[in-house]
Amino acid sequence: MKVHLITVGDEILIGQVIDTNSAWMARQLNLAGARIAGISSVGDDEGEIEHALEEALKQADAVLMTGGLGPTKDDITKKTLAKFFGVELEFHEPTYGRILRFFERLGRTATPAHRQQCFMPVNATLLLNKMGTAPGMWFEHKGKVIVSIPGVPYEMEYLMEHEVIPRLKRFFPGLPIAHRTILTAGEGESKIAERLEYLEEELPPYIKLAYLPNLGQVRLRLSGSLPDESALNRELDFYAQKIRETLGSLIFGAETDRLEAAIGRMLQEQGKMLVTAESCTGGYLAHLITSVPGSSNYFKGSIIAYSNEVKMKQLKVSPQTLETHGAVSEQTVAEMVKGAVELLEADVAVAVSGIAGPGGGSPEKPVGTIWMAVGNGEKVLTRRIYAGKDRLKNIEYSSSHALNFVRQFLLQDD
Repeated sequence: MKVHLITVGDEILIGQVIDTNSAWMARQLNLAGARIAGISSVGDDEGEIEHALEEALKQADAVLMTGGLGPTKDDITKKTLAKFFGVELEFHEPTYGRILRFFERLGRTATPAHRQQCFMPVNATLLLNKMGTAPGMWFEHKGKVIVSIPGVPYEMEYLMEHEVIPRLKRFFPGLPIAHRTILTAGEGESKIAERLEYLEEELPPYIKLAYLPNLGQVRLRLSGSLPDESALNRELDFYAQKIRETLGSLIFGAETDRLEAAIGRMLQEQGKMLVTAESCTGGYLAHLITSVPGSSNYFKGSIIAYSNEVKMKQLKVSPQTLETHGAVSEQTVAEMVKGAVELLEADVAVAVSGIAGPGGGSPEKPVGTIWMAVGNGEKVLTRRIYAGKDRLKNIEYSSSHALNFVRQFLLQDD
């Protein structure tokens, strides 16, 4: 099954909104056995939508469209689809009733625009959207499928998971596709590839290994397709195990795991409480840790020591250390760790101080210079990394490395 994705909306073309929908949809469709034939974006223009649809149907078995289904006048996808199929729009009473009940629960009144939203192409099979007011629409046309769903991400995701993908699987049965994803941190893509070169040469032609680098991390994805699904899964498990044996402690998880969640499990297993002392990351590191449900079981809190004054008063960093070595130094982050462990009575602390940019650098300490430390007060390890010149990326990159530094420290303690 080949699928083409079309996103509709002027806001995407002018860069006001980033098209994250297509990336999410492509991943889910690939897992369902589909191949993405193309991705395109068009504005809120009837002619552009029709042209994109015609071109997509030339190369794909199914076309999935997102956006343009709201109650406002610029949402013209339904009208364009009705014109494309040469059918009328018909008022759908059940959809209107559901919208009225939805607004009644919110204590609000539906507008005339919401009633207008309930006119649907007569040849559409409507897909129930439990996350919003606009239903999805399923069309069958000359042996192909066209689907139109809302562009609001959580509505799109609900419809894809509960309606669209199950229907596509039934309409286009095909070879099973399976994946195994292994998550690593602490080594770059090229070095990991060197270590796995032998394995890539062993892989059969129906199994591929992909390297998907991110900030401080690399995802390894084994993908395969074979008529015998059981045999395929056995082979994927076999090669995934060989990767684990080769990379060892570089691996922190699998599939959709997160580094911060993996650290949380380690802390709970070891019965330890973690704290952070953050300068350049400004609390982002603590945000990542506390985004995991149940993090209160192993995370006590954070000191955002952005100024030298807070470093000295709260974390007891020596004024002489700051004067001699500066805030961005090995000595300062080591003292930040000791101060955080003592102040917050924690078992483990991680500290980060750096020059996030875009200004503030010097020849000795250019923008992107980051020092970090992790320890328990008695034993403190330090590390320096060099990031880039983009402030937000530097904060994210530093936090990812700091999390992995904690993981490595816990592995040593274990």
